Amino acid sequence: MKIPKVICIGVSAGGVQAIQNLFLALGEPLIPALVIVQHLPENAHLDLDLIFGRFTSTRINEVVDKMPVEPGKIYFAPAGYHLQIEREGYFSLSWDEPVHYARPAIDVLFESAAWAYGGDACGIILTGANSDGAQGLAAIHEKGGLTLVQDLDEAEVKIMPRAALEKVKPDYVLPLQGIGDFLRQFKQVGAL
Repeated sequence: MKIPKVICIGVSAGGVQAIQNLFLALGEPLIPALVIVQHLPENAHLDLDLIFGRFTSTRINEVVDKMPVEPGKIYFAPAGYHLQIEREGYFSLSWDEPVHYARPAIDVLFESAAWAYGGDACGIILTGANSDGAQGLAAIHEKGGLTLVQDLDEAEVKIMPRAALEKVKPDYVLPLQGIGDFLRQFKQVGAL
């Protein structure tokens, strides 16, 4: 299987624990960049290392405008900004209107990843309480990228994965452990 250049994850309600569990399932660092949009309140200030650092050995970065997208790193969208990936291989942030009541919005990231990377993008929708991400996952799918959705039986809040499944037939529907097992094929061998 072709290794994606970027893996984008969208998550909302129930997301902190879902991401922690996914990081545990992943183990070793991945070859692609891992870019995460977690729905957050506008003025949230999270200590990403405190919340997620003990669950992964990979450095966690909160994106700043014009930061390059580098393989093998983990990136989180900052609260209050939409996160996009530009074709030139860097991130951009915007204060555009919320999408599905969210800023950052998953659709914005996923649609930009589809535009920037085409079939070299991967999109993953996890637990969440609105339909954000469904359109973006469809955009990645239409460009030939890899698409995964968390199994509804496991998702803490089923609305977001259900909306994704109604919009697109993903390549895989898996529980978090299964997603981690699947993504481990893209790991950096000997990285730890």
